[in-house]
Amino acid sequence: MSGAVNTNDPRVQRTRQLLLQAFMVLLEERHNIHSISVQEITKLATVNRATFYAHFEDKYALLESWMREKFHRALLSELPASSTLRIDTLRLLILAVFHFLARFRDQLKPADRQFEPLFEIALQQELYQVLLAWLTPVVSRDPNQRETVETTALVISWAIFGPAAQWSRGERIILAEEMVHHVLTVVIAGLSPLITVM
Repeated sequence: MSGAVNTNDPRVQRTRQLLLQAFMVLLEERHNIHSISVQEITKLATVNRATFYAHFEDKYALLESWMREKFHRALLSELPASSTLRIDTLRLLILAVFHFLARFRDQLKPADRQFEPLFEIALQQELYQVLLAWLTPVVSRDPNQRETVETTALVISWAIFGPAAQWSRGERIILAEEMVHHVLTVVIAGLSPLITVM
C-alpha cells in the first residue's frame, strides 16, 4: 500500500471498506476472482482508479487484505473478547485456524486455486500478528527480547498454520480436535523458553 495513506484516518478506512465490499459483491456475482478487474471494483465502489491505487498496489493486494480481514473476523468470532496468551486461548486459536482452513478449502473454486499461495501467506501473516500481540505484553519488561518475541511469533505461527494447511488439503481422516491436541503440544514446547508459566 502507498505510504501516503494514513490507515488510521476514518475516511481512509471507509474507502478501504467500500473497495472491499465492492470486491465481495463482484465475487458473489462471478464466483471467480480472476475475472474481476480493478475498473469494475472502482466503479461499484464509486471511487476512481487513482484512489484504488492509493490504497492497494493491485487487485491481488486487495485480495490479500480481504482474506486477512475475513480470517481476522473468523478468529474474533471464535476467541474470547480479551484473549491473552493462555493454554485455553491457544487451543481455541489453533482450532479456529483448522476450522477456517477446512471451510476455505471446501469453498475454493477450481479457477481460484492459483491464488492459494497468496491466501496462505495472508492467513499466516494474520496469525503471526495475533501471536505477536499476545506475546509482546508477556515479555515487554525486557526490551532486548523484541527480536526473540518476533521470531517466536513467526515460528509458532508456522507451527500452527503448516499442519492446519496440510490437514485441510487432505482427506481429514484425523479429527480437527485431535490434530489441535498434537499441534498444541508442539506450540507449548516452542513457547517454553520464552514463557515459563501460562
